[in-house]
Amino acid sequence: MKWLALLLSLTLLVATHELGHLLFAKLFRTRVNRYYVFFNWKFSILKAKKFGGKWHFRFFNANTPDSWDAKNLAPEDQNNTLWGLGWIPLGGYCDIAGMVDETKKADDLEDVPQPWEYRTKPAWQRLLIISGGVLVNFISALLIYGMIFAHWGTTELPMANATYGYAYHEVLQEDGFCDGDIIRTIDGCEYTSTSDALMTLLLDKPQQVTVLRGDSLVELHPSGNLAEKVGKRQVKNMMIPRLPFVVKDFVDGSVAKRAGMLAGDSLVSVGGEPTVFYHEVTAALKARAGDTATLAYYRDGELMFTLVEVPSNGRIGVFTEGADRFFTMVHKDYTFLQAIPAGISFGWETLVDYVSSLRMLFAPGGAQSLGGFGTMASIFPDHWDWQSFWNITALLALILAFMNIIPIPGLDGGHILFTLWEIVSGRKPSDKFLTVAQNVGMWLLLALMILANGNDIMRWLGLM
Repeated sequence: MKWLALLLSLTLLVATHELGHLLFAKLFRTRVNRYYVFFNWKFSILKAKKFGGKWHFRFFNANTPDSWDAKNLAPEDQNNTLWGLGWIPLGGYCDIAGMVDETKKADDLEDVPQPWEYRTKPAWQRLLIISGGVLVNFISALLIYGMIFAHWGTTELPMANATYGYAYHEVLQEDGFCDGDIIRTIDGCEYTSTSDALMTLLLDKPQQVTVLRGDSLVELHPSGNLAEKVGKRQVKNMMIPRLPFVVKDFVDGSVAKRAGMLAGDSLVSVGGEPTVFYHEVTAALKARAGDTATLAYYRDGELMFTLVEVPSNGRIGVFTEGADRFFTMVHKDYTFLQAIPAGISFGWETLVDYVSSLRMLFAPGGAQSLGGFGTMASIFPDHWDWQSFWNITALLALILAFMNIIPIPGLDGGHILFTLWEIVSGRKPSDKFLTVAQNVGMWLLLALMILANGNDIMRWLGLM
């Protein structure tokens, strides 16, 4: 389910990104030879082009018919775009006539520039064409957040309302945090949002943190190297609210259901080990994966026991009650007119937080925190949830927009940089130079992709 969600999300992101280039190209009467979602090495899943007054299709096709070539079409059809779906979900492309990019080099261009080519357009038009993908990704992310707010509203758990406290990763425990602590202030400032507190702990190197521990306030003095430790150890959940493990429902074939458990049962022990909270139960079950374990749980105040065979994935097939069952949540509904500006504000704050977090890449061991498609898939839930899907898709759209604007040849940012240089200096880089820069950039991107996905493989093998 995670991989299906990632594939759908990537399809939407790539389609809208390349559509941004296409729309601006069409606006400035620039020919777009091909528009592809995903890469089509050797063959395409789908090809479609309109000419002669009707649409023509090819499925699982390797070679485009000569009759589809613009040179062999009537004048009124020569500007029509071939639409395609590739089979390699690593991106997509717009083959814009007269542009040196991943689809062609300088030697592939016509000897005589044509008025419908990218290279003959004014610099400001070329700047908008090449920026179109980033703009559409950014705008679509803000609109998605607005739609989420309009449909679902927002529901948050203020830290003070997490009455059972938080469970802390060992990197925070090494700085003095204990399970059950609730953060009150960081360097004298009060925080209600868990994510805001985490960003401050990671990036601002605070000197003093005050936590509520039991009935007392305790002052902690973090070491200041939290970002470095998080990068080295690949920490995913630094702090999470502690929740009792109360069964809400069962998945098909649940071993817990077969063992006699019912909705409402509260699990308190696994294999004789006390496990009051959700994170303790999941850790204890994972440690007994593939083995048998005695579960102790309360039902209507009565302590009961049952023996289960824990599956190899360490899960007993239950859905548990969420935070809204135990804590006072803060929910806010939005009208459509309220949701759009709220979505824009939230999207911008999310982008700023993401860019700020990139500082962690430059900490010792930061390169190990890079992740590829496996990491992206892991952030989707293992069951289908539209709200989560759209939230993650909006986040990935922001990330894609930012990453593409980095001035590396091969990315949109590289083309933007060269075009801005032309506008400022009045000198246009040669097609030969652009070809060399494009090749260098593509090799850098390939190396980065190998590193990121290699990290995923190393984690999967347990080597990181």
